[in-house]
Amino acid sequence: QVQLVESGGGLVQAGGSLRLSCVASGRAFSGTSMGWFRQAPGKEREFVAAIIYSGDFTAYADSVKGRFTISRDNAKNTVFLQMNSLKPEDTGVYYCSAILYNRRAPIGSWGQGTQVTVSS
Repeated sequence: QVQLVESGGGLVQAGGSLRLSCVASGRAFSGTSMGWFRQAPGKEREFVAAIIYSGDFTAYADSVKGRFTISRDNAKNTVFLQMNSLKPEDTGVYYCSAILYNRRAPIGSWGQGTQVTVSS
């Protein structure tokens, strides 16, 4: 079973940037599409971004399109989320997961998540 460890969260002012990382264990990473999700207090976990296993295609939630960029380094079993022009509504715990790319649906296990807090 793949284990996921997210990092890179923190407290940032609106308009600032953060770069999240997710390191995955397991040899199947390079053949697995990956995604980022987030959960704000009192809300359900929601899709943020996805990247196909090869890195050739990406998809984003409308709320982050043009501000966030997902990427991956298969040699390091790592997926990244570059977040620019952050807004207070981006606040939440961010998780990565293996994903069914076309359905934007998470599969498998979750990591512990990393907290992102954007102050106004």
